[in-house]
Amino acid sequence: MRSLCLAVIAILALAPALHAQEAPSPGGPPPASKAEPQPVDIGNIETLKVNVNLVNVYFSVRDKNGYITNLHKDDCSIFEDKNLQKTKNFTQEKNLPLTIGILLDTSGSQINVLPLEQQSGAEFLKDVLTPKDEAFLISFDINVNLLADYTNSPREIKRSIETAVINTGAGTGSVTGNGTARGTLLYDAVYLAANEKLRQEAGRKIIVMLTDGGDQGSQENLKTATEAAQKANAIVYVILIADRQFYGGGFGINLADTGARDMERLASETGGRVINVGNNGKKLEEAFQQIQDELRTQYLASYTPLNPKIDGTFRTLNITCQAGQKIQARKGYYAMADAGDPGN
Repeated sequence: MRSLCLAVIAILALAPALHAQEAPSPGGPPPASKAEPQPVDIGNIETLKVNVNLVNVYFSVRDKNGYITNLHKDDCSIFEDKNLQKTKNFTQEKNLPLTIGILLDTSGSQINVLPLEQQSGAEFLKDVLTPKDEAFLISFDINVNLLADYTNSPREIKRSIETAVINTGAGTGSVTGNGTARGTLLYDAVYLAANEKLRQEAGRKIIVMLTDGGDQGSQENLKTATEAAQKANAIVYVILIADRQFYGGGFGINLADTGARDMERLASETGGRVINVGNNGKKLEEAFQQIQDELRTQYLASYTPLNPKIDGTFRTLNITCQAGQKIQARKGYYAMADAGDPGN
């Protein structure tokens, strides 16, 4: 419209000059025409709408020597519901904007390891965040609290993470509406981070959760929290960290425990993994370094599914590359019509 207006103004400005160049008509100008202006037929104009259901899958590849960074499209195959798909795009993602949600367990069991979490978490974000990235911080205990909203300032996140405190008192409820909240609302925190914060974001999205894996009192459960992360196309990393004095002198968290097994499922189903650090500060730093390494070596593969239905059903995903290589990727996605991220 702006171009059209400028064109009309230009024509009007030229009108006197054009008139001055015309030869004068004998006997004065002809009478003005009273005929109705004729419409100009410019044909039928239709808006072209193209609906491309493109599925994006982020994944990393390792062998016994570490992460592999030199793969090409023909080196890997993508299967949806066991059917081989045609890969359209295949790139290694180092510069795509990254959105990170840090979920910090501030329940009573973390009382002696919270300082480690605060220091290492702040250093991780300082190393990872670039001006085009964003992060937010949530603490969870008897409530779920947003300590820092989206920011790309590591300094702001550090200030917020330092405000986290252990909360074991009787609460009045959580942001989930649970009026009798008690214990550790781990699944509520994951659900809120995925559904309320990450689902409408584009690009790479991860949740890094520091916890001992225990949940008490959540309205959500392992299934609904996992579904929320999958629908947001968010990768969940769980750093299992615990106060061994709180757990009777143990040196780590037994992965046979129910909470640890559930964290293993939550992470693996979304393309992340569990890193068990006990209460060792050095191992915690190494865990954050491992996550950084994975983010720097991720691939992005895109395809249009052979099944074009947008029916909300869950589609299983399986990626294979070369022999001896281990693939870390989400186990599937929901075919959603209102997905905010084309990867959903």
